[in-house]
Amino acid sequence: HVQLVESGGGSVQAGGSLILSCSVSGYTYCVGWFRQAPGKEREGIAAHNKFGSTYNAADTMRGRAVISKDNTNDTIYLRITNLKPDDTAMYYCAADPSLGYCRGRRIYEWRYLGQGTQVTVS
Repeated sequence: HVQLVESGGGSVQAGGSLILSCSVSGYTYCVGWFRQAPGKEREGIAAHNKFGSTYNAADTMRGRAVISKDNTNDTIYLRITNLKPDDTAMYYCAADPSLGYCRGRRIYEWRYLGQGTQVTVS
């Protein structure tokens, strides 16, 4: 059974940066991040698979969001720099143990989601 626990959100001034963490337990083939702002659609940000490959989904965050993994503690990080007010959203960690789901579905359609962590940029 997969469990995901996010942390690291908060209030940040525009231009600042922060690091979100997602502690992962259970087997996963892929782990990633997506976000949802009030009144907006969910947006995939970036993901990492068990072989170490990463890919970025959000054009709006290209060059500002970097995903990484610490294998020593099974934690996925998302570092976001040059934060903008439009980055204000709830950020979620998502994961799936299935290759098919990881490759065939969007990050926010994966079957395991964390509780989310709020990021507010002013």
